[in-house]
Amino acid sequence: MFPANTPLIGRSSAVEEVQRLIELVAPRRSTVLITGESGTGKELVARAIHRRAARAHLPMVAVNCSALPETLLEAELFGHTRGAFTGAVQPRAGHFEAAHRGTLFLDEIGDMPLGLQARLLRVLQEKEFQRLGSSETVRVDVRVIAATNADLHARVEDRSFREDLYYRLNVLPIHLPALRERVEDIPLLARHFIGKVCRQEEIEDKELSREALFELMDYSWPGNVRQLENAIEMAVILSGGRAILEPGDFRLRDAPPPTARAANVIPFVSVPDEGLDFEKTVTRLERALLEQALRKTNGNKKRAAEILRLKRTTLSAKLKTVAVG
Repeated sequence: MFPANTPLIGRSSAVEEVQRLIELVAPRRSTVLITGESGTGKELVARAIHRRAARAHLPMVAVNCSALPETLLEAELFGHTRGAFTGAVQPRAGHFEAAHRGTLFLDEIGDMPLGLQARLLRVLQEKEFQRLGSSETVRVDVRVIAATNADLHARVEDRSFREDLYYRLNVLPIHLPALRERVEDIPLLARHFIGKVCRQEEIEDKELSREALFELMDYSWPGNVRQLENAIEMAVILSGGRAILEPGDFRLRDAPPPTARAANVIPFVSVPDEGLDFEKTVTRLERALLEQALRKTNGNKKRAAEILRLKRTTLSAKLKTVAVG
């Protein structure tokens, strides 16, 4: 089904590609940049890389770059001396020192304040830094893994993210697909989370009804795998003593509606054991392919037809049929 030690559950080509990249980059010392929407599992991938590295027996320290203001984040990363700022009553080592010879995971790197990015760049390049309030140089050997749900290209363009830092971080990139881009993995994920919740609650294992599974596979999951896990936990609780989870246990339509573009993204799918709605799946797949072709050609229908190996008249007819806007 899937390796026991994989950070991502599924057998889609997207998951297989992420797993392949993890195995390739893990033994290296280079910086890794993990991108993907919120809830796709970026920290899970970071920890999987660390576990497979030669540094696995040493610490992995995780820092959320969006959780603290600039001054406190700087102190957290690089440490400080006594009296370096108000409240610094004792000297303290930072996360870089704590992760020496291990791994430092910088989550939400796209939200790091611009002023602090220069200090991070220097550490990545020179492997040394100074604590706040100190002139003493501290040398470290740290493997940095960064993650972001932001479009760093766009942030480089609007000058809120340093271009030199972006290229220094993006040595070994790994992109995590959104859940709506690997719909065929939803049955496996659902079973996994149902089992996990039932074990935690010490109750008999439950199953999904056919209708509930179709509901899960038809939803766009703007919150990705994290949202699916939370939805499963809620459904298990709301189902009470019933052994079968029904569509009404999930209440997905109460969630914020996805964007039109998100709702129309679908991968090349395999048929799950539980089956699927053929006509609906084909329509969504056609719509996704047509929209991708039009985006690639900036709306040029003649060129879009060419790259899809279609006649122009056929493409026009399909655009009307699947209501591509």
